[in-house]
Amino acid sequence: MNLNGGVFCMGRGSRKTGHHHIKKKEKPAKVSSGIKDPMSAKTDAKKKLEIVLKCDTSGCAEAIISAIKSFALPEVEINIISSGVGAINKSDVFLAETGSRLIIGFNVGLMPHIDQIIFEHNVEIRLFEVIYKLLEDTELIARSLIPQEPSEEIIGSAKVIALFKSSRRGIILGCEVLNGRLMLGRSFRVLGAMGLIYTGRIESLHIEKDAVREAKQGQQVGLKIRDFNKAKLGDLVESFHSTSGPYGKPWQPQGKVYYP
Repeated sequence: MNLNGGVFCMGRGSRKTGHHHIKKKEKPAKVSSGIKDPMSAKTDAKKKLEIVLKCDTSGCAEAIISAIKSFALPEVEINIISSGVGAINKSDVFLAETGSRLIIGFNVGLMPHIDQIIFEHNVEIRLFEVIYKLLEDTELIARSLIPQEPSEEIIGSAKVIALFKSSRRGIILGCEVLNGRLMLGRSFRVLGAMGLIYTGRIESLHIEKDAVREAKQGQQVGLKIRDFNKAKLGDLVESFHSTSGPYGKPWQPQGKVYYP
């Protein structure tokens, strides 16, 4: 380990390279080596990521822990609840259950039948041969836990120009697509003079008598809505796509082995 501006790890048995350099960042986040109460995350506003780390050498484990300390993530507390050397085994799985159910391995193998054990206990294993990839992946997982404002993309908009009674309950909105496109299976809403009056998913689109998967700008299309009859001529139909934020959905263990 070199404390003058970087960390060096001499890996054992790496197929990529045995010499890894990790550039340090400035703002440390807390990392502990003791096992934490898994219920503590429920009473603390700060998000926690509690990891079991296995490496091929103790030097690499120290280097990785040192680098994780440098993550500038004040919203997430990253704890290494256990670190060790050698193949990932059943004991590591049981330790991971007390934390975030995540085991990270660097240049290590798996004991026999471990895939079945992690499936039964819903513990995820992520294996790496290059340290910078391990650090990038771990930081992305940590960032995904930060509460994010949902974002929304408007896919298309249309104006209601006709109303038709459906043979079943509900109505068919005769729409002219103004921008973008309306797509089967996408979320949509109907906006009236007083604001939002309906939200649902597009289950049926027809151009004349033909069922279609989408309608583009300038086309006229029939959009069937079940159990709804409050739309009026001139209402606006918007098709949209919602996302959970810039880092996607919060990470959750999948009970599998991954090789990111």
